[in-house]
Amino acid sequence: MERHKETRRLKIALAISVGYFFAEIIAGFLTNSLALLSDAGHMLSDIGAMMVCLFAFRLARRPATPASTYGYHRAEILAALFNGLALWLLVGVIFAAAYGRISDPPQVESLGMIVVAVLGLLVNIVAGWILYDSHQHNLNLHGAFMHVMSDAIGSMGAIVAGVVMYSTGWYLADPLISVFIGVLILYSSWNLIKESLSILMQAVPKSIRLEEVQRTIEGVNGVIEVHDLHVWAVTSGIYTLSAHAVVENGEDLHEVLNGIEATLKENFSIEHTTIQLETESREEIEFKGF
Repeated sequence: MERHKETRRLKIALAISVGYFFAEIIAGFLTNSLALLSDAGHMLSDIGAMMVCLFAFRLARRPATPASTYGYHRAEILAALFNGLALWLLVGVIFAAAYGRISDPPQVESLGMIVVAVLGLLVNIVAGWILYDSHQHNLNLHGAFMHVMSDAIGSMGAIVAGVVMYSTGWYLADPLISVFIGVLILYSSWNLIKESLSILMQAVPKSIRLEEVQRTIEGVNGVIEVHDLHVWAVTSGIYTLSAHAVVENGEDLHEVLNGIEATLKENFSIEHTTIQLETESREEIEFKGF
């Protein structure tokens, strides 16, 4: 149900972005504004990002198979990483275009540029508002949201450049502000790429402290010690845990296991667990044998 709601929001934001992209790219050529064309290119990357997100959601719904036992949930993380890298590629294009204009900045139709950039900012605010509720707990949607917010930054930069050029006739403002926009996009997209790589490398999710998980399990009645503890995310919000738990002699192993699983679900929202129970006597035999 939650994914259905997220998909619907994404489609609405996509429709808005597609409609405005064509208007902005035409206006960019008519006004001869690099900042506006950069913003239009960024809008195109937004469209691509949202389409990748939709494809990833569709792929993630496919059931697990004997060859892919976890299913295709990681498609969402790959989509997020792709969108982050696409932002960096876009920045490279902006930097290259700005470099060519810094030495000889062309004249720009500033007033038309300001009007179109203001409309673009409003479009991005609406698209960002549609995606806001979902992006905080889904890295895939966070990638699309970052594209939209970076595009909003681009629109604000285009507005500033337009006002400066309209007021002073200083056309160098257009490529310089485009470079500034590119730097902001690089900075804002770094966390998206870092989080995507963290999940793909099966690092402990940043919302979970491994020491706290260990203390919580060892607090379950009958558990003495926990070792070989691993926690990772399959995708956003889906956590997996594996561990060995040493249990007191004479304890009902089924009750202990149920207690551990219930505690993990309640405290950390970890529902996928693989827990090997070991009794005190087995630990002592292994120690003596060693």
